Amino acid sequence: MAKTTDSAHNNADEPKRSLFSRSPKAEKPKKTKKPSRIKQMVDIFKMTRRYDPMVTWLMLGAFFGLIALSLLVTLLLFPGNWPTGLLMGIPLGLLGALLIMSRRAERAAYSQIEGKAGAAGAALGSLKKGWIFNEQPASVNPRTQDVVFRVIGRPGIVLVTEGPSNRVKGLVDAERRRMSRILPNVKVTVIETGKAEGQVPIAKLTKKLGKLKNELTKGEVGAVNKRISSMGTKLPIPKGVDPYKARPDRKAARGR
Repeated sequence: MAKTTDSAHNNADEPKRSLFSRSPKAEKPKKTKKPSRIKQMVDIFKMTRRYDPMVTWLMLGAFFGLIALSLLVTLLLFPGNWPTGLLMGIPLGLLGALLIMSRRAERAAYSQIEGKAGAAGAALGSLKKGWIFNEQPASVNPRTQDVVFRVIGRPGIVLVTEGPSNRVKGLVDAERRRMSRILPNVKVTVIETGKAEGQVPIAKLTKKLGKLKNELTKGEVGAVNKRISSMGTKLPIPKGVDPYKARPDRKAARGR
């Protein structure tokens, strides 16, 4: 009886709903606001300054230097009209400072990933139009984590390696032979990334690719990519299956 009394008391305290009253609306989840452009630029500047303390002085030098240059040119062409030179110099100074920050930020970002696994793939991801890049490596050594990435563009096929030269040589030779069987008339170029002699630093990889001589037309680049894609990739053997100990099902082969 006590339980019944308590439940009746609780129901009496609740507000009664009329016949035509609407059910309370469910609260909508709050949308997360994206950081503003200014906040993004401030974060980029802080990150860059952490790895490159000189960026502050370079940006200030570009800002005030372009303002001074604008004032000088304006005073030489239009003596006494310095406000015009100042109004033109401030936007130019801001633009110059932002350009320096973007260049330095890119170098700082590359310095963070230099020497880490997948650094070459991250750099290739910033390639401009005209290049076809697949994030999946063309060849990998699981034991040493050496990687060969494949890029297709007007210079032909470019194999970008990640790892010591003596270790990636076998992966490169195997991929070269594979490409020569599929596309014997397409040039294959090899670029080794790293800090050793003869290797290209990650920060200069895209610039190195841009300096390669064109060998194909835009239509031929697409045809080469389709040809390679049609060949597919080798599927890995499932774990726990030894292909040398596997036995064929003789009954199935006889149709039983």
